[in-house]
Amino acid sequence: LAALAGVQPRLIAGERGRLDPELVERALRAPNIHFPRPSLLCLENTHNRGGGTVMDCETMQALVELAHDHGLTVHLDGARIFNAACFLGTDVRDLTAGVDSIMFCLSKGLCAPIGSLLVGSRPFIARARKMRKLLGGGMRQAGVVAAAGIVALNELVDRLSEDHTNARRLAQGLAEIAGLQSDPQQVQTNIVLCQVTDPEWDGPALAECLAGAGVLVNAFGPDQLRFVTHYDVGAADIERALNIIRGVLG
Repeated sequence: LAALAGVQPRLIAGERGRLDPELVERALRAPNIHFPRPSLLCLENTHNRGGGTVMDCETMQALVELAHDHGLTVHLDGARIFNAACFLGTDVRDLTAGVDSIMFCLSKGLCAPIGSLLVGSRPFIARARKMRKLLGGGMRQAGVVAAAGIVALNELVDRLSEDHTNARRLAQGLAEIAGLQSDPQQVQTNIVLCQVTDPEWDGPALAECLAGAGVLVNAFGPDQLRFVTHYDVGAADIERALNIIRGVLG
């Protein structure tokens, strides 16, 4: 951030990624020559490191209004924003109302093979295209990517609830396996975080062993795994994965 944009981040503690508007307001310093001028509030919905946690429309709107009242613009990392809207049963436009810019992925839950979109005002997008070129970005055959993205947006949004159901089933199964700890009640979307409690395993070693057995999972730290469900993982795959994990740990 400092090297590419000349900015300094100020992190704010949240509850599994959900921000409290009151804590955000406390973090806003009054003008002072010793501190950077606050200018941008960055949000993430769903929150990856929080385990796919969703911020609801009311919280999002409160944060947007707070930022604008203090002269800040708002950028939303909405890589999985359609998952959040699906979980809440709301229109994605209501969930993103008022943000100044948003990025969302076509290649995660929407399962296009590649691509993300940056959305904002025309002047903002014109500047973003310039900055992308400055940083060496670009793609000649973007229409091929766009075609898959159109299919994703038109045909694959409504099925995201299947991924959420499969993720909850996975979390329930993991919670029943000795040596692992998972809380199905905290699974809202398609991400499942799991603690490795077996003293003979750590996260990276277990992830490597599971990959060899046919289950691909990310080590999310020294003692944590992250599972993600998607279009190519059905209910039968969840049961197969759980059986493999039981066998490895057993």
